[in-house]
Amino acid sequence: MLNRSRALASVAVIAVIGGISAPAWADTLQQAIALAYQTNPTLLAQRANQRALDESIVQARSGLRPTLDVTLSASYTRSDSPVVGTPPFTSGGVSEIEGGGATIGLSQSLWSGGRIGHGITAAEANILAGRENLRDIEQTVLASVIQAYADVIRDTEILRIRQANIGVLQRQLEEASARFEVGEITRTDVAQSEARLAQSDADLANGRAQLSVSRAAYAAVVGQTPTDLEPMPLLPGIPADFYQALDVALQDNPGIRSAGYSLQAAEANVAAAKAEFRPSARATASYGGTTTDLGSIGDLTDNTRFQAGATISVPLFTGGLNGSRIRAARERANVAQITVEGERRNTLQTLSSAYAQAISARSTLTAGEEAVRAATVAAEGVRQEAQVGLRTNLDVLNQELELRNAQISLASARRNEYVAQANLLAAMGRLEGQDLDPGLELYDATSNYDRVRSRGALPWDGLVEAIDRIAAPGVVPANDVVDAPIDEQLKSEFVQTAPRD
Repeated sequence: MLNRSRALASVAVIAVIGGISAPAWADTLQQAIALAYQTNPTLLAQRANQRALDESIVQARSGLRPTLDVTLSASYTRSDSPVVGTPPFTSGGVSEIEGGGATIGLSQSLWSGGRIGHGITAAEANILAGRENLRDIEQTVLASVIQAYADVIRDTEILRIRQANIGVLQRQLEEASARFEVGEITRTDVAQSEARLAQSDADLANGRAQLSVSRAAYAAVVGQTPTDLEPMPLLPGIPADFYQALDVALQDNPGIRSAGYSLQAAEANVAAAKAEFRPSARATASYGGTTTDLGSIGDLTDNTRFQAGATISVPLFTGGLNGSRIRAARERANVAQITVEGERRNTLQTLSSAYAQAISARSTLTAGEEAVRAATVAAEGVRQEAQVGLRTNLDVLNQELELRNAQISLASARRNEYVAQANLLAAMGRLEGQDLDPGLELYDATSNYDRVRSRGALPWDGLVEAIDRIAAPGVVPANDVVDAPIDEQLKSEFVQTAPRD
C-alpha cells in the first residue's frame, strides 16, 4: 500500500514537471466515477459500517428464538472436626464429599409485551436510516470526484494558456530587441517585454504547481493519477427551475430521509420502553443429572431429572427505572422530530445556495466567453496597429495580458459552473452512481441485509413475533408541535430569494 501511494504521488509530480505530453490512454468522467465507486476508502468504510448495522436486525430478532445452554458443575468438600463420644458411638473426624452435575436448559419467550416486536421495528428503521447515510456519503464522494476531475481539466487548460503566453512574449521580446537595434523603440520598451516574460515564467511555475496539487487530489479520491482527461460531459437531471429542484430535494435528499427513519426508530423505542410495564411470559425446560462420585461420571444417568414449565413475570415496582426510561425515550423522539425539521430547513438553505451558485456560474461563464471573444479581437488589432506605429509596445503587452486573464477566467468559470451543477444535484439527492452512469455496476445495500436477516431463524419466528405484538403499546408520534410540513411562507421566501435563470 505504501509503495502504491508513492507510485501515485511520483507519477502525478513527474507528469506535471515533464509538461503536458500526450498519454497512452484517456480518462472519462464515467471511468473516474466507476473507479472511485469501487475503491474509494471513505465509501468502502461506510459500506462496511452499513453491513455492521445490518447485524442489528439479527440481534433484535434473536429475542424471538429460544436460548439453549449447558451447565456443568463439580464440587469437593472436606470437613475436619474433633472426634467426640465413645466407640462405637463417635462423631466428628475427617469427612470428604464430592459431587457433580450436568444440566441442559431451554428457554423460549412467549410474550414480552411488545418489547421484542418494537425492538425489531427500531432496528429496521435504523438500518434504513443507515442506507440513507450511505447514499449521502456516496454523493459526497462522487461530488469530490467531479470537483477533482474539473480541477484537473481547469488547471491543465490554464497551464496550456500560460505556456502559450510564454511563446507569445518570447516572440514579442525578440521583436522588441530587433526594433531597439534599429532605433525604433527605446531600451524601456525592451525592459517591459523582459519583465512581462519573467512574470510569465513565474506564473507558469505556479500553474505547474497548482496542476500537481489538483492531480494529487484526483489520485486521492479516484485511486489513480489522471491522464489526458476528456471534456466534462453534461450532467443529467439538471432541474429546469427552483421549484422542480425543491420538490425533488424534499423527497430524495438523504439527510431528510435518514432523519425520518431515525424518527421512526425513536418512536418505536418509546413504545418498547412502555412495554417494560407489561407482563412477560416464558416457557422453560431443563434436563440434567447429578452424581456424588466424580470418578464415576456414568452415575449422572442414574440420577436424572426433567423439568418443564412456564413463568409469567409482572413488574410491580422498579424504583422509577421504567418511568425514567420512557421519559428519556420520549425526549430522544422529540430530538429526532426536531432533527427532521432541521434537515428540511438545512436542505432548503443548501439547495437555495447551490441553485444560486449554479445560476451565477452560468452568467459568469457567458460573460467570460464574450470577454475572451472581445479580448482576442482587441489583441489582434493592437498587434496590427503597433506594426504601423499606432500602438506602443506596452499597449501590446497589456492587451496580451488581458487576453490571457480572460482565457484563464473562462477556464475557471467552466469549472465553477460544472461543480455548482454537481452540488445542486447532490442537494437534490440525485448525484448517485446510477444517476451519473446508468451502466455502473451498483453496490446493493439490501443484498447483505437480505442475507443476514434470517440467520438463526426458526420456523416459529413469525408466530412468536405476531403473538408478541398482541396488546403491545402502540407507536405514538413525537411532539406534534414540531411535527408539521415545511411552512409554505418559509418555502416561498426561499423561492423568492433564489435567482432566476
